[in-house]
Amino acid sequence: MDALTWITAGSLAAWVWLLFGQGLFWRTDVRLPPRVPPGQWPSVAIVVPARDEAEALRSSLPSLLAQDYPGRAEIFLVDDGSTDGTGELARALAEEHGGLSLTVDSPGEPQPGWTGKLWAVRHGMALARARTDAQYYLLTDADIAHAPDSLRELVSAAWSGELDLVSQMARLRVAAFWERLIVPAFVYFFAQLYPFRRINRPGARTTAAAGGCVLLRREAAERAGVPERIRGAVIDDVALARAVRRAGGRIWLGLADRVHSVRPYPGLGPLWRMVSRSAYAQLRHRPLVMAGTVAGLAVVYLVPPVAVVAGALTGDVVPLVAGAAAWAVMAGTFVPMLRYYRQPPALAVVLPFTALLYLLMTVDSAVQHYRGRGAAWKGRTYARPEAAP
Repeated sequence: MDALTWITAGSLAAWVWLLFGQGLFWRTDVRLPPRVPPGQWPSVAIVVPARDEAEALRSSLPSLLAQDYPGRAEIFLVDDGSTDGTGELARALAEEHGGLSLTVDSPGEPQPGWTGKLWAVRHGMALARARTDAQYYLLTDADIAHAPDSLRELVSAAWSGELDLVSQMARLRVAAFWERLIVPAFVYFFAQLYPFRRINRPGARTTAAAGGCVLLRREAAERAGVPERIRGAVIDDVALARAVRRAGGRIWLGLADRVHSVRPYPGLGPLWRMVSRSAYAQLRHRPLVMAGTVAGLAVVYLVPPVAVVAGALTGDVVPLVAGAAAWAVMAGTFVPMLRYYRQPPALAVVLPFTALLYLLMTVDSAVQHYRGRGAAWKGRTYARPEAAP
């Protein structure tokens, strides 16, 4: 057997293992657990960090103001040094739409060692503690819109399951060509790396959250020492979930039905930057881990179509059949995510091409890091975590 045959066999074996052994990551039925309304609704502080988010707020903030929540809820929007009138627009929208009480404040530039978002979250949580008796924080991004019953459902799920952190992966926008190609795969790869079913098991080692929508129990936040303990984290949602779990908290993560992002990604450039800005940080800035990741992506996603083409051209049946089988399993596991995003299942066939793009984004993330431009977001570039004070 030649090298291609052996590598293709390894790819097929990897896909068989992923199909059955990686927490059924490809299924999209992990939604909010059964919910029983609490007898007395706890108070909630909604913390929204925002930096140059005026355009997104026009769609997202009215959805928060209109929350149909039986208990007390207040919104604390933290304007993180915006230059586009984010704070002024937020106040105007509150006056126009009414609804929940809104406080807009700014913490100034982050102190050394803090990322901008976590600095803003820290300020919002401090405001909430000073002005309310909130038992929960809803940490939600400025580009995330919520259905009117979103907060009620999140609190009910946390209360019923005695959960300290409930997070939903918001449904991202899929309208333009590149969004259709990149976005469903983004969530698919995230679930493959962090299988939701494993995360939701009590005491599981696999831990993550989706930063766009996190309901966090105040006691759990104080016990975990967040956000201070994770102040330099670029991938803040995963760091938050790990801190809460290490402190003994119970966590749940799943897909959302009625929470969605309003941020458009009309071209490849914005999507590329979204992935590359944190990809190398996800690999902990380790060259060997980077090399292993690139090799793994190539073997698992790129080898099957290469083997099919090579086998067809040379008449070698073994790599042709093994490559086709691996490609079929790959596409089959991607179909549920495409259906969740209401996209044609035929797009599953081009997943190897999308994986190649992600491979190149990851390499670019490492290159930008060593050029001093890694983990850049809205005018800020963050150092390696171990280099931060």
